[in-house]
Amino acid sequence: MLGTKGRMTQVFDEDGSVHAATLVSAGPLSVTQVKTADADGYSAVQVGFGTMKESRVAKPQKSKPFWHLREFSLTPDTSNLTPSSVIDVSIFRAGDVVAVSAISKGKGFQGVVKRHGFHGGPRSHGQKNKERAPGSIGGGGRAGARVIKGMRMAGRMGGQRITVKNLKVLQVDTASNTLVISGAIPGRPGTLVEIRSEKGEMRNANKN
Repeated sequence: MLGTKGRMTQVFDEDGSVHAATLVSAGPLSVTQVKTADADGYSAVQVGFGTMKESRVAKPQKSKPFWHLREFSLTPDTSNLTPSSVIDVSIFRAGDVVAVSAISKGKGFQGVVKRHGFHGGPRSHGQKNKERAPGSIGGGGRAGARVIKGMRMAGRMGGQRITVKNLKVLQVDTASNTLVISGAIPGRPGTLVEIRSEKGEMRNANKN
């Protein structure tokens, strides 16, 4: 399932316990193409999400006027999909365990304290402007005093694909195509998220 991340909220269960949760506007997805091993060399289903205005669609894309096109591998639960199928949030149930992937927030160029959690130097004994400096990176004993690969240093932070597993679907609202998923998921509000079921089968995936 594809969707867009919304705001966070709190959900109370039947026992009265409160859970942090994220609202996701999920689907509906339109199946635009079903690829087969005989015709394309592999089996997959292509889905479109988020319709575009006709004025913004180039002529070669008129047949697929979607903001996002994604391909997913076919499984026994999705083998009956056709180009006329529609997939909505009814394939999920409360209690399903899912994995959510999205692009994390971009934070630009950051130092080692924020990027890697370094503690920084001492706040006394002559420290002037190096409290957040990384300190020595070694290299004296290496050939050519090179910096080894993987050295934790300052650099670009965020803007990466992150997957959070073992999240639980708390509520499913088929009327508004909304999923309430436990915990926090990557990205800012409005980020495209990919939701995959970790346990169980897809339900009612083929809707014409």
